[in-house]
Amino acid sequence: MASSQPSKKPSKTTAGGGGTSSSGQSVKFARRTSSGRYVNLSKYDVDTPGDSSGDYMNYTVHIPNELPEASVATKAEEQYVSHSLFSGGFNSVTRAHLMDKVIDSKVTHPQMAGSKGSSCAMPACDGKVVKDERGADIIPCECRFKICRDCFLDAQKDTGLCPGCKEPYKTDADDDVPSAALSLPGPDGKRTSLVKRNQNGELDHNKSLFNDSSGTYGVGNAYWPSDGSGGGKGGGGGGFEDPADKPWRPLTRRLPMPAGIINPYRLLIVVRLIVLCFFLTWRVTHPNDDAMWLWFMSIICEIWFAFSWILDQIPKLCPVNRSTNLQLLRDKFETSDKKINPSGRSDLPGVDFFVSTADPEKEPPLVTANTILSILAVEYPVEKLACYISDDGGALLNFEALAEACSFANLWVPFCRKHDIEPRNPDSYFSLKGDPTKNKKRADFIKDRRRMKREYDEFKVKINNLPDSIRRRSDAFNAREEIKTLKTIRERGIDPTEPIKIKRATWMADETHWPGTWANPSRDHAKGDHAGIVQVMLKPPSPDPLYGSGEEGLIDYSDVDIRLPMLVYMSREKRSGYDHNKKAGAMNALVRSSAVLSNGPFILNLDCDHYIYNCMAVREGISFMMDRGGEDICYIQFPQRFEGIDPSDRYANHNTVFFDGNMRALDGVQGPFYVGTGCMFRRFALYGFDPPKPDLLTSKKKDDDAARSPAETQALKATDFDPELDVNELPRRFGNSILLSNSIPIAEFQGRPIADHPAVKYGRPPGVLRNAREPLDATTVAEAVSVISCWYEDKTEWGDRVGWIYGSVTEDVVTGYRMHNRGWRSIYCLTKRDAFRGSAPINLTDRLHQVLRWATGSVEIFFSRNNAFLASKRLKWLQRLAYINVGVYPFTSLFLIVYCFLPALSLLSGHFIVKNVNATFLIYLLLMTLCLIGLAVLEIRWSEVSLEDWWRNEQFWLISGTSAHFAAVIQGLLKVLAGIEISFTLTAKAVEDSDDIYAELYLVKWTSLMIPPIVIAMINVLAMVVAFSRTIYSITPQWGKFVGGAFFSFWVLAHLYPFFKGLMGRKKKTPTIVFVWSGLIAITLSLLWVAINPNSGPTDANTGGSSFKFP
Repeated sequence: MASSQPSKKPSKTTAGGGGTSSSGQSVKFARRTSSGRYVNLSKYDVDTPGDSSGDYMNYTVHIPNELPEASVATKAEEQYVSHSLFSGGFNSVTRAHLMDKVIDSKVTHPQMAGSKGSSCAMPACDGKVVKDERGADIIPCECRFKICRDCFLDAQKDTGLCPGCKEPYKTDADDDVPSAALSLPGPDGKRTSLVKRNQNGELDHNKSLFNDSSGTYGVGNAYWPSDGSGGGKGGGGGGFEDPADKPWRPLTRRLPMPAGIINPYRLLIVVRLIVLCFFLTWRVTHPNDDAMWLWFMSIICEIWFAFSWILDQIPKLCPVNRSTNLQLLRDKFETSDKKINPSGRSDLPGVDFFVSTADPEKEPPLVTANTILSILAVEYPVEKLACYISDDGGALLNFEALAEACSFANLWVPFCRKHDIEPRNPDSYFSLKGDPTKNKKRADFIKDRRRMKREYDEFKVKINNLPDSIRRRSDAFNAREEIKTLKTIRERGIDPTEPIKIKRATWMADETHWPGTWANPSRDHAKGDHAGIVQVMLKPPSPDPLYGSGEEGLIDYSDVDIRLPMLVYMSREKRSGYDHNKKAGAMNALVRSSAVLSNGPFILNLDCDHYIYNCMAVREGISFMMDRGGEDICYIQFPQRFEGIDPSDRYANHNTVFFDGNMRALDGVQGPFYVGTGCMFRRFALYGFDPPKPDLLTSKKKDDDAARSPAETQALKATDFDPELDVNELPRRFGNSILLSNSIPIAEFQGRPIADHPAVKYGRPPGVLRNAREPLDATTVAEAVSVISCWYEDKTEWGDRVGWIYGSVTEDVVTGYRMHNRGWRSIYCLTKRDAFRGSAPINLTDRLHQVLRWATGSVEIFFSRNNAFLASKRLKWLQRLAYINVGVYPFTSLFLIVYCFLPALSLLSGHFIVKNVNATFLIYLLLMTLCLIGLAVLEIRWSEVSLEDWWRNEQFWLISGTSAHFAAVIQGLLKVLAGIEISFTLTAKAVEDSDDIYAELYLVKWTSLMIPPIVIAMINVLAMVVAFSRTIYSITPQWGKFVGGAFFSFWVLAHLYPFFKGLMGRKKKTPTIVFVWSGLIAITLSLLWVAINPNSGPTDANTGGSSFKFP
């Protein structure tokens, strides 16, 4: 069996990032028996067919160093890999478990695991013939004798003769190049050897470009031939015209804000800052001698608010808009010019999608499956895509739901391509209101849509029935095991009255144990204790389009590409005693496994409930990476958009002020924050390297190769980017995997902008990414299992410098900060059509707990080395202010709560924050109010946020500031100072009306976070009533002080209005607990005030008025 330990021998790495071992390592394929044993048996040990039971159907396969027939044997190996579930981990071997079937339903797509060909024609063999990309049988001999992969290898090893015609098998060296294959001359003008040709018989440029002696990925002469070696300008070797002869055109443009909006906006910021300074100076120099305590509290709060406003407002000085040219992107990377692109393939870099999920009970498998379907149907070269799903819970339910999604994708993805469907999430698409035939040109659209709707309804039924199906299957097989055990006990004469201990296992569709988490947890099969699992659900597609057929009764796909992107299920190993670092650890496991399997230079991560709403979004993001100067972009952040939000957006769930305002403004500085989902990363930046410096790197290479043009920049070693990094220290930083270490410079090289013009001084030659990736083999997948083991990160820099950063619940912000701190920049990609859409909590309690998590992470950042006060000089000062605000904003809650009580204290005490409400105070107040209104109006103009969204944001700022942010500060301080962990729990109640899509909005789930806002509101209401009554009963009413205090109390209550609307529920009935808590606290505080200062109210002797008494 393939060892779970990392490979210690150098191995070759392909351009696609997949690696295959150069050594002749033996990989054992085993079947798990009904008793749970693993049996590895050579077929020569089986004497007769009758001796072969279900436990002995598979046998050991030794993979030689050089296979006699590359095309058939390679495709057979690839099919075996895609049909095998790999599992392993700490102190265990990596097992490749061959699966007869993945799901109960029939598998139809040839790329999917579990698809089978015809039966082998060899006597006493029940194997299946290897299938090609179209699902047709691969016949290695002209006599059309059908033979399975194992019998073919045996025949090659024994006699080399075909068992059918008794003639020798022909190899690629004996055959002519197929007419469909691209024939290119080698560097010496002769035909290249088999070693430098891929599985399709074509010249593999990646192998030609790979420098075996130095171990670096360099630039050869496959696309840039020297004079006289074939392929010069205008020749037949695929050469290019001189890039200097054509003008350079940018893929993206930076659009400044209109001067009529941004200039007044900046001017108002300066004016308000000056007015604020004068106002605070006046407030400090004019204390209220009658109520120094009230004046002191107010001035401290106002100074902090001014500091907080500066941190939030100053980084908004440089907002920008951006646009992309997708047609130019297509012309540059997917040109149809046969002279430039003879193969007709795309030169775009690969993109790996990451989808993370953990618990199928909290994250429904149907939602995850729809997200996967939207990814598989994205508008991007199919062979360049790879999708990875991380199931951190190791649940069989997610595994089989993903397999069902692959089966349904066989129909859904070509349907989307044929009719330009948008969005490509089937649930969202079929839920759209309006005319579905709008902008549809094909006459068969209605017929295809109806059939697809029926298929999707059946798909949903299958997914929803999976829990019961798995339970019934497991119960049946467990009952069978109990019967076998009882039979064994009787045969051995053991006392049957003794209790029988049988593990209640969870069984897969092929009647074997699931290696992940069981429904009845046991040792090695629990949520925090299970092996690592890797299953290639959809093997890598062929490099060229495959068109479907128009069979009767099915959808006609005769002119539609039916290929599907590569899809991999992964569940990292978990063991007790290891800190798995939650989601950040899962993302780092995805980074490592994907680097071994596909090594896409760019990574796009999505939550399981966020799907692709704009199929062109990936191309828009890639446009920024591939444009001139894009080599120093670490990630592209897309805005988060949500569905299912109530029309009024009561709790500011859309958060448009942040996404369309703050993030767009930071795009003009050093780039937006990384906010967790909908982000396209440069893989090389995740590895902890500094951004490349083209001028410095070019000068280093000038002495080595003075004749090389800037456009022919070679790929560099890791030490070229980090001089302090020793090659021998790579295992300390990245782990012991050689395949992973070798993939790093390849990912960097493939992620460079295309050097199609001398103006691009740091890039890669055009055309080097048009080659097919090598197929996966068992050794490579076994290495992917090794790098997701629980011990792999020990004594490495994963989570500290490399990958997602550990130590914070907001690992996303910290990860982005580390990249910016190393000098990288990011881009905010705001597309006309939303790029992604997801779900958000619309319930008040859930929303508060979501904000609590974010604020807690910010407090952790403030007390860690990730505090922007400690940032390097590479972080721009406006970007530094923005990151400082990230760590500081929760502490504003301390001052905000005090300030919200000040109006009530003012009304109850009869004093105001200023001694006299004179003209000076009113002028300052008026000027700051006018500046605030002007800034709000102009910010709404350039950010394109509605006034209602801006007001909802202001309201929820106060609601969260007096509840979740305050709790986060307390929790953070206790954790830092005393090491005490505090969790704020909630009590959920049943949904009142499940038929209403907004039923969750009206749920009232009590949480301790609600106490501060309730107390603030009740105290302010009580103070207004008391002050109004006191003023009414006074002989000389002081309406000025009452109006001043009442105005600020009303300001507080107006911001808390959505909070109390949420407490009312659907029937506008406030829970009794609200009155109990509020009344008790309000009365207690009132009595405490009377006890401390009983003579605070005006009397007849002093003020000429009568004293106030409660009726």
